[in-house]
Amino acid sequence: MSIHVAIIGAYGSAGSAVASELVDEPNIELSLIDDGDPGGGLCILQGCMPSKELLSAAAHRYQVRHDDRLTDGIPEVDLGVTVAEKDDRTLGWAKHRRNQIHEWAEHDDVEFYDESARFVDDRTLSVGGKTIDPDYIVVATGSQVNIPDIPGIEEVNYMTSSDVLDANEFSDSGIVLGFGYVGLEMAPYLVEAGDMDITVVEHDDQPLDEADPEFGDEILEIYREDFDIDIITNAQEERINKTETGVELLLSTPDGQKTVTGDELFCFTGRQANIKHLGLEAANIDLDGAWVKQTMQARDNDSIYVVGDANEHEPILHVAKEQGQTAAKNILNDVHGEPLEPYTNIHHHIVFSGLGIYPFARVGDTPTTAKAAGHDVVVATRQASDDGIFKSKNVPKGLARLVVDRTDGTILGYQGLHYHADTMAKTAQVLVELGLDVREVPDRAYHPTLPELLDGLFREAATKMSE
Repeated sequence: MSIHVAIIGAYGSAGSAVASELVDEPNIELSLIDDGDPGGGLCILQGCMPSKELLSAAAHRYQVRHDDRLTDGIPEVDLGVTVAEKDDRTLGWAKHRRNQIHEWAEHDDVEFYDESARFVDDRTLSVGGKTIDPDYIVVATGSQVNIPDIPGIEEVNYMTSSDVLDANEFSDSGIVLGFGYVGLEMAPYLVEAGDMDITVVEHDDQPLDEADPEFGDEILEIYREDFDIDIITNAQEERINKTETGVELLLSTPDGQKTVTGDELFCFTGRQANIKHLGLEAANIDLDGAWVKQTMQARDNDSIYVVGDANEHEPILHVAKEQGQTAAKNILNDVHGEPLEPYTNIHHHIVFSGLGIYPFARVGDTPTTAKAAGHDVVVATRQASDDGIFKSKNVPKGLARLVVDRTDGTILGYQGLHYHADTMAKTAQVLVELGLDVREVPDRAYHPTLPELLDGLFREAATKMSE
């Protein structure tokens, strides 16, 4: 007996992960549905991959601008060339993804629909002009830009991160709303590549909610000193007005009302699930609260799985892929009458802040989350400037932190905001996920390298364990 699985959003990272797990399974019939133009998934076309193309160009200019050893002036970023090369590469990667989906569609038991899909009832989909009745439906439709509900915003023009990725020129000044992942990556780009004067609105004391406050404070210092960005903290937007030259933003701050102006308004205010067009109400699914379970099933319908950004659990690329794999495995488990497995993961996030020169990485627990989980912890912290190699490479700012269980030495978490913190995150992931004792990590510095920072953390934590 054949089992029919429909995947809505097959081009994306989560949807293609589901398809890859099921396409070669016997007795599985697949309907792959995606009307994306050109198609290939958010990360490839409008997310982490194209943004790194742009950040890398701006990072080169930043390094020249901050290195007194280099002469002959500061180069300018050619936005036309940068965007064209970005488009060429990302469209190539997206084509590779599409080709894979179309190759699978050549199988006898797989059909691809270049159409939109909508629920007719709890088991039926309308796809183009056709109705299908799958045994299981996977929703992997990703996310869309979230525009804040601020009075006056509908009356002004604004740019999102997607607009910035395609921009060949910028105005002289701008106001940035949103200082999360997207804002942290895009604001320095606007300064370095766009030569803009930027004002950022931050709702809290500092950015990086998932990090210890010291890391948010370090971000503020780097952005203010190295990029000359005006960051207004503890501010709330009250109203946006259109002016003759741009926009005016009225803010409420602890010191009273404040007004800022700029030529452009940038909305880097997060993303929301791209599900409104699906008609989930026809499937009797209530979207209030935690409507998707850890098994990736919809709370109100066990035959519907929701993966990736669409479920709003954790909008991160590798999480989307892992959730897709979990959903596929649980569909097979359900078919075979076996228990379903919840999706769990070790916290593993990277933000390419400071143009990727000063990225932030967090793997596992912070001291706060570790204590909340019942651990008695040892905490080791080092400044990047404690290790001369960072000064030698002219990237002296930042810090790193290790969290260890005091009882048995298990490494619980790592935070880094420094040059190459993104690459060190893999080492930290291995240490945390294997549950290694910090005292058993080899202390071997083969010559002055950036990971000596990690060696210093290991030594400090091991010493504190013996005290």
